[in-house]
Amino acid sequence: MTRRFSPADKSAVPVILCDSDGLEQCLASLTDAQATWASASGFSAGYGKTCCLPASDGTIARVLLGRGTRKERRRQRFGLGAALAQLPAGLYSSPFTKSDVEKADIGLGFLLDGYRFDTYATAPAPKSRLIAPEGIDAARLERFAAGEFLTRDLINTPASDMGPDALEAAVFELANEFGAGVSVIRGEDLLMKNFPMIHAVGRAAEAEPRLIEMAWGASGPTLTLVGKGVCFDTGGLNLKPGASMGLMKKDMGGAATVLGLARMIMSAGLNLQLRVLIPAVENAVSGNAFRPGDILRSRSGLTVEINNTDAEGRLVLADALTFASEANPDLLISMATLTGAARVAVGPDLAPFYTDDEATAIALAEAAHALADPVWRMPFHDPYEEMIEPGIADLDNAPKGGFAGSITAALFLRRFARRQRYAHFDIYGWQPSPAPGRPKGGAGQGARAIYQALHKVLSL
Repeated sequence: MTRRFSPADKSAVPVILCDSDGLEQCLASLTDAQATWASASGFSAGYGKTCCLPASDGTIARVLLGRGTRKERRRQRFGLGAALAQLPAGLYSSPFTKSDVEKADIGLGFLLDGYRFDTYATAPAPKSRLIAPEGIDAARLERFAAGEFLTRDLINTPASDMGPDALEAAVFELANEFGAGVSVIRGEDLLMKNFPMIHAVGRAAEAEPRLIEMAWGASGPTLTLVGKGVCFDTGGLNLKPGASMGLMKKDMGGAATVLGLARMIMSAGLNLQLRVLIPAVENAVSGNAFRPGDILRSRSGLTVEINNTDAEGRLVLADALTFASEANPDLLISMATLTGAARVAVGPDLAPFYTDDEATAIALAEAAHALADPVWRMPFHDPYEEMIEPGIADLDNAPKGGFAGSITAALFLRRFARRQRYAHFDIYGWQPSPAPGRPKGGAGQGARAIYQALHKVLSL
């Protein structure tokens, strides 16, 4: 269940922000007994540290919340809200701060820290309750949390329970909640309706490959989201080593993230026409698996030489992007756990994105800062185009040499999305170690930044 803010209540325990370099002034605002308690407790106002000050009857009278130093605040996100989420059971008022960015960080951190993936094992839920920071749109932050929780749940579910069938069912469930329409093309029908690369990648698995389409909204600008839905990636005949296969349940993280974003958009009732396309497959190994050296013809007519069956995500996305482009949307966005090269370049926390549209890039950068959803622009570097042209076919799905792997993958996708404003996100979709508001496991990246940027990019 998505965590929510509590209604305002005068009985709520007040929370006071204290900077490390302003600790003396903070303590001076307390009663002598409370200041003595805080000092005796070793409270130093370190970032995200709390101190519960007792009332005469033993209840909590107020809470001190450390903001740390300016350097610590630049390096951290969600720590203040997550600290409030870990307080003892009770109702707390949000601390006063003049910064809208900090208000959003505190509120969203509190909500996100309430996530528990308890499908397979029980996990105690935090019991503290918080009144929304004054002056923020509490409903919007709750929409962000609900979308993020959907993304996390989908990624965290193992492939045994989140194959193409289950992913399709999740789309239907979301669509039913908001009155969206869904259509699905499966199995051999993919060939009949000209989605040959989606079929080729998924044909070796027991679960049929498919293209899932969800549509919502009857007016406004058109937005199409394309999410990579590789529910498990063995690498195909270019089999991954065991260590590399361990996290491949998250290879549908692009699909999970666009569905989380779609939830945000639909629950807010944004005035736009939303279309979500998810090529859902398993990249499996069997006698009819596609092979290294094969040449596949895409929906667009471009041919692709297969030099590595483990570079399958760009193949299924290519057919979906071509299909999306045929409707010429006002904005087209793809999201995929596509390359290890992106992780080498920017690590697991940043979501690199590519776009040729300056207005879109600026809007995304501004939104990312405001909503603690870090993204980083990468270049569509045209001189590298020749790296994805093998000669024997129009395109190479896995250029040799290992250089610029994320860029060449993005250039590959751009060949199928040329006719409109386009942005591609090469996300990781996973939090490798616990952090405030972000437990180890599935993680959405870029969705909040995109949501916010839509208002400028599409003039909503």
